[in-house]
Amino acid sequence: MFKKLTPVLIVHAIEPILPLWDALGFTRVAEVPNGGALGFVILVRDGVEVMYQSLESVRGDEPKVLEGGDRIGGATLFIEVEDLDAVTALVPQDADVVVRRRTTSYGATEMFIRDLAGNVIAFAQMS
Repeated sequence: MFKKLTPVLIVHAIEPILPLWDALGFTRVAEVPNGGALGFVILVRDGVEVMYQSLESVRGDEPKVLEGGDRIGGATLFIEVEDLDAVTALVPQDADVVVRRRTTSYGATEMFIRDLAGNVIAFAQMS
């Protein structure tokens, strides 16, 4: 029945967020302009996919999505990785690191960063 889940994060601007994903080795497989800026982008690496859509693009495409307010930037992505040290080495020096490293009660070693829109990205290596 269900085939795939891909987060679409709504942000004020896509361009400031892209250097983080570029550094992590993600590829832009689709870009849709909206006026003089990007309105939508799909980023992919190793079967992991994330999408960003600008607030203005959502307003123009399907404004009902925004009913109840324009609050954005409150999502958390949980990405399971094979090698946390290799991922950590890719994180830019100026990234907003929320949690540098922790070990959980369920045996994962994790790192949390925040993108420029306020979304948290958790990388987890399972034991």
